[in-house]
Amino acid sequence: MIKQDASSYCLVMVTVASEQEGEKIAEALLTEQLAACVSITPVNSFYTWQEKINRDREWQLFIKTNLALFTELAQTIQALHSYEVPEIIALPILAGFQPYLNWIADSTKKPN
Repeated sequence: MIKQDASSYCLVMVTVASEQEGEKIAEALLTEQLAACVSITPVNSFYTWQEKINRDREWQLFIKTNLALFTELAQTIQALHSYEVPEIIALPILAGFQPYLNWIADSTKKPN
């Protein structure tokens, strides 16, 4: 079954400088039940920072969570992140497999 209104859930994207930093953030988010799952993959990032074009090998975190937990999740990430201005962006989930969405709900703490 596909749920057409999955707007309670989101995918949060975060880049980090190392795999170890990504694992540290992932474990904290899972321990605090702020995420149901965190996938980590290497990426090549090209970006402008302080008026200079940069190219770095980074690690991309894909965090599956309840959108209502975003503020607390972002605060936890920021506290553990090494960057001055970390990428912490939420993308809405527009539709999803209902058992998977139920699993996200069951794996994360209930929002206040």
